[in-house]
Amino acid sequence: MPPSATLKSMEAQLRPGAREAIFAQLIEAGRAEQVARRLTDAIILGVLTAGERLPSEQELARRFGVALITVREGLVILRETGLVETRRGRGGGSFVIQADAPDETLLHTRLRGVAHVELSDLAVYFSTIIEGCAERAALRAAPQDADRLSEWLAQADWDRDAGARANAGGFYLELAVLSQSARLVREQVRLQAEFGPLLLLGLADPSMRASVAACNTDVVAAIRSGDGPHARTLVAGQVRELAEWLHAAKTRIERGGTLHAASAVSA
Repeated sequence: MPPSATLKSMEAQLRPGAREAIFAQLIEAGRAEQVARRLTDAIILGVLTAGERLPSEQELARRFGVALITVREGLVILRETGLVETRRGRGGGSFVIQADAPDETLLHTRLRGVAHVELSDLAVYFSTIIEGCAERAALRAAPQDADRLSEWLAQADWDRDAGARANAGGFYLELAVLSQSARLVREQVRLQAEFGPLLLLGLADPSMRASVAACNTDVVAAIRSGDGPHARTLVAGQVRELAEWLHAAKTRIERGGTLHAASAVSA
């Protein structure tokens, strides 16, 4: 199966679960920022795509378990950040108008509002799930699965930060699919919607992109050889490296600096 078919097959398996996770009820009901954050993550992750019409305001309020005014305020935030536009009249509604690289100012604000301890907690949880996916994939995947994933990686774009984020996220989801566990797939999708946009910010750094690309190649080799513990160790190291970059970026922001270190040039 060619890489393009692999991605289409993966998207077909993951998209329903991803959408279900995105539109699940909010834990902190009543906050417009929570509505905006959930939808923003969905756009960045690619669950909601450019040109797509969002559910109606009434439907969003029902799914999120919040008041209609809360949804409207959340959509105002998305319009102000340039992620959606609202069209009036017949066939109108709120439409996604940006699905590329996440907005720098938006993510800067998002990262500033997350405590270091919460970042650490999310990284540990994310790592635990993806480690399980990688180890189980090594035990369950057939040789042709490893060949297919290797071919896909060889053609993936790691030169630009936006492409690298999409491919790194796609690789994590592929590991979940190869684990052959519906529960792990659902949880990985949910975590990537919640934490993926922040965790993968480090891929703006060319050296980080090179490191992640090389690591993923090694993960595939471990899966091909059926070495679950090594696959687990590799992805754990990758998440730890990305999380360390994120903590450093947050520290720079708190000290009045920028999201990226001076040496990290975003493509």
